[in-house]
Amino acid sequence: MFAEYIQNMAAKGRSCFSFKDVEKMKGSSSLAVKAALRRLQKKGDIAMPYRGFYTIVPPEYRSAGCLPPEQFIPDLMDYLGEAYYAGLLSAAEYHDAAHQRPQVFQVIVAKNRRPVECGKMKAEFIARKNIAMIKTEQRNTPAGIIKISTPETTALDLVGYADHCGGLDNVATILAELAEKIDAGRLLEQAEFSPIAWIQRLGYLIELTGGREKAEKIAGYIAQKRPVRTPLAPSLGIRKAKTENRWRVFINTKVEPDV
Repeated sequence: MFAEYIQNMAAKGRSCFSFKDVEKMKGSSSLAVKAALRRLQKKGDIAMPYRGFYTIVPPEYRSAGCLPPEQFIPDLMDYLGEAYYAGLLSAAEYHDAAHQRPQVFQVIVAKNRRPVECGKMKAEFIARKNIAMIKTEQRNTPAGIIKISTPETTALDLVGYADHCGGLDNVATILAELAEKIDAGRLLEQAEFSPIAWIQRLGYLIELTGGREKAEKIAGYIAQKRPVRTPLAPSLGIRKAKTENRWRVFINTKVEPDV
């Protein structure tokens, strides 16, 4: 009965469900539902990336033990009632700017949340409090639609969360490929919802990787705001660091993009 229920959901295009969805079946106790779901998990028909939340695993993903995160994250976030968007290296991949496929699917959320591991699949969550103000766009997946950061938001996030992105060298490499898709006007609009230090560092890196036209507009924004100087690498000291007056940045590390 439970296996047929799962098959019917899959036939209707549903790839995820919750324990409560199955518990609503007439004549089924909670214990019976749990036992049936455990059997289906053991067979590999379903997976549980989060307690009480399940994915249907089609044959092509049986060896991985779970659907790819981009196919279940939208439903999981809806189940949790949380705002989200796919960001950082995962968004860069959608924008054809990732040098290589990320090992972990990266999701921006409003509050800290533990990573999700399901079979060979893994998703990590990075908190951004003002997520409701951040521009996103939609992309299709085999399981539906996922929200991702725009090129402009992606650029700002990459700089702001460089430690989640392989460091500034890798960030600069990605920015070199992403730059042609960035609209300077939309970037400056989104800059209002980000720490000013992010756009100071971003301007420096875009200029470093050859995006002169966009760098000029960012420089005008920085000149108008007149922010305090900030270190290029926040985790490093600024003793003996050179100062880049255009961006009001302490150059306390050498950035070497792979371009």
